[in-house]
Order: sequence, then structure tokens, then C-alpha cells
Amino acid sequence: MVRDFVNESLSHDPVHGYIPFIARAGLPAGEAAEQDIIDHPWVQRMRQIHQLQTAWWVFPSAEHMRFQHVLGAMHLASVAIDRWYESLCDACRNVPSRGYVESLLRMSALLHDVGHGPFGHFFDDHYLDQFRITHEDIGGAVIETELSDLLRRIRRNPNGKLQPLEELDPHQISWLIRRPRPGSPSEDGHPDWLRKLRAMFSGIYTVDNMDFVLRDAYMSGYNTKAFDLNRILHYTFFTAAGLTIHSRGLPTLINFIETRANLFRTIYFHRTVRAVDLALEELFPETMQNLFQGNPLDKLDEYRKLTEATLMVDVQRWADSTDPQLNALGQRWRQIICREVHWKMACERTLNFHSGTAERTSIFSEPDLVLRSQRYQLPPVLKDLELKIDVAKHYHRPSSRLPASGQNFLLDPAVGVPQELSDDDLFRALPISFCVFRIYSKDHRHDTTLNTALNAVLGDAGDAKTNM
Repeated sequence: MVRDFVNESLSHDPVHGYIPFIARAGLPAGEAAEQDIIDHPWVQRMRQIHQLQTAWWVFPSAEHMRFQHVLGAMHLASVAIDRWYESLCDACRNVPSRGYVESLLRMSALLHDVGHGPFGHFFDDHYLDQFRITHEDIGGAVIETELSDLLRRIRRNPNGKLQPLEELDPHQISWLIRRPRPGSPSEDGHPDWLRKLRAMFSGIYTVDNMDFVLRDAYMSGYNTKAFDLNRILHYTFFTAAGLTIHSRGLPTLINFIETRANLFRTIYFHRTVRAVDLALEELFPETMQNLFQGNPLDKLDEYRKLTEATLMVDVQRWADSTDPQLNALGQRWRQIICREVHWKMACERTLNFHSGTAERTSIFSEPDLVLRSQRYQLPPVLKDLELKIDVAKHYHRPSSRLPASGQNFLLDPAVGVPQELSDDDLFRALPISFCVFRIYSKDHRHDTTLNTALNAVLGDAGDAKTNM
């Protein structure tokens, strides 16, 4: 295909280089451009939500927003399907044109985070959870209502065009960005090729997590080239089983998984980042009562205006309010904004869970019991010391018990048939998950005593660390 430079524009990105997209100029009447989606208020809203929810308070260079991330994910969708489209056609019947599949994936990647609220996943856990929804549910609603008309009128991407009778289906985009959940509706009715593409958004390695690992590692200063993206793409293809990686690419995939886990340990689960989260947890219910109430699905227009930028402006104004309750809340927010976080990590334990071990059978599955037992070990003068528990969990890879299983496969030539990539022998060197158990106090005066008491409770369970 000869590139149409008149209709193509470029965005420069520090991770991927030039990211091409279709601009408005010169398009036929009635046709929507990718730029129309990129410039839509729902997508531009992501310029006001940090990619690293609260970690930017701790890592000064990690100020990037979800907007940069979704552009990068959109670009990776094109890079990946350029390598994998032919194998998808070989694995499935009635696959739409390359232009349709690529545009479908590009728009899904661009919009996969469109439903996020302030502080990203924190907002899911501490506000949306009461309605039993996630940002993916909100994103799906935005795609199928607010953006559906524009999406249906997209006819091309930088590498190709849709066929004359093809039209993007917003429902397919909405479905792709939602992760499988226990008890979720049956996948019957979705074509085989679409079910296989879901692994690019919900599997072990996706256009989402491959971009954020590269981007977060680069922007935080952790690593300028976190893993070998090209080698993973080179050794991946579709088979009748699903998205499959050749055994020659498995070491690189394991390196990617280990790198992602290290980002969780060192950045997303950093002790001060989690201390900020603990402080926000205490303020968030009262904060949301004054900023936004109700299910966002019932008031999308109002929700679109709720971002970290608007939240930060509002909460800082409260500190000057004549309302005593609002003033007190604003003063507490001012402390967080100035990094005056009153929770300090006193002690920490990390435990890895491998095949055959279960977190639910360990003492870490009952953190309140651990804290009560630890208090029992403290000297009488410290029995009422103000303490806070934090348990941070991360899944390295799927197992048969996790909803994301069954989407990625391994082809070992010695076996000859793709095998599910979960508890394979070559994969067992990685733990299934890990959790970081921490106890915070208001200062560091009693760290040694608290750690000694925790050791008495836990014994050899995990690796002990103190802040000393």
C-alpha cells in the first residue's frame, strides 16, 4: 500500500518514536478521522488523569498521563497486527479485512482507559466498587453511546482502509476492552476471530501492559528499555487455540513478566506510594460526597468533567472555606498535596505464591488477625499504638483459577500442539502471585519493636524488612 501522507499526521513519542494517525484534512464528506476520536472531550479528558495514579508524588519524572499511554497502546495495536494478521486468517474463518481488524484494534486500544476516574484504579477500588462496576464498564458505555456515531464513520487507518460494506461495530470495541470476570455473560454470539483478539487486551501480554511497562519504566527512570518488545512480537502468532508464542520467545516473555512484577514492587507498590494511598483512603468518602455522588453510568456528562485536575483545584479551595467541615477536609488535602503524609512504613513482609501454594491458606489472607496478634506481642505501653495495615497483591501470570486464563498458548515444536500458557513446566519458575504485607505507624520511633513483634507472629513466612 502507498501511504497517503495528505491524510496522515504524526505524534512524536519518547517510547515508540513517531505514532501515525489519520487526520481530518482531506477526508471525504461524512467520514470520521481517527483525529476526531483523539480530539473528542472524552479522550482529551485523559490528559488530566495521571498514568501512575499516585506514584507521581514519589517519582518526580513520572508525570505522564493516560493520554500518552493510550496513544502508545493504539500504535502497538498496529505494530502487533501487522505481524499477526495473516496467522489470524489462517486460524479463523470469515476474518474481516486487514483494514477493519486494524481499525477495530486501534480504537479499542485508544479507548480502553476512557472510563477511568481520578487516580485511576484507586477510584475503581474506593468509589466505583460500591456500584459493582469498573472503569471498563463506564468505558464500554461511553463507547456505545457517546462515541458510537464517530466510530461507525471511521473508514481508514494509516496502513489501510475498510472494505466498502464494512463498518466498525462499537459493541465489539466495548467487548474487547472488558476483561473476563467470573460469572460474566457467555461469549456465545461473538465470532471466533474476535474472541481470539481479546487476548491482545486481557491476556498475559497485551497492547496495554506492553506499552505501560515500557512507558512507566522509561518515565520513572527505572529502565529505558524494559524488555525486548520486538522479540515477543516476532515469536507470537495466532493458532486455532488462540494467541500463541513459540518456545523460542518464552524466555523473553518471562523477562517481560518479571520486569512488570518489578515495576509493581519498586514503583506502584513503593512504600511511600502506598502511604499516600492510605491517606487518600481516609479522605475519599467525604471528598466524593462533596464532588460527585451516584453511579457514573447514570450521569456520564457530569462524570466526564470529574478528573484529577478538577479534583485538585476543588480540594485546594476547600482549605479557605468558611465551612468548618469543608475547611478541615481541605487542610488534610493540602497536607497530601505537599507530601506531608502521616503514615510511615514500620515493617514489611513479601510472600511469593507458586503452583501448589495458596494465599488463602496463609496468615496473610487475614491481615486483621495478623495485626491483632502483633499487638498481643507488643509491650503494654504500645498496645494502643495507632497502626495501619496495607496488603498489596500482584499476579505474575494466570493460573487455572484466574479469569484471564485460557487466552495465551505456547507452541513447543517437541510437543507439536499449542498448550495453554499457565502452569506449563517451563513457566513454573515464576510465582503465580506475590503480596507485600506492610504495617504503618505515625512515625519511626517503634519500628524495631514492631518488627520484632511481627516476626514473633509470622515466623519464617516471607522475607522480613524494616525501615531501619
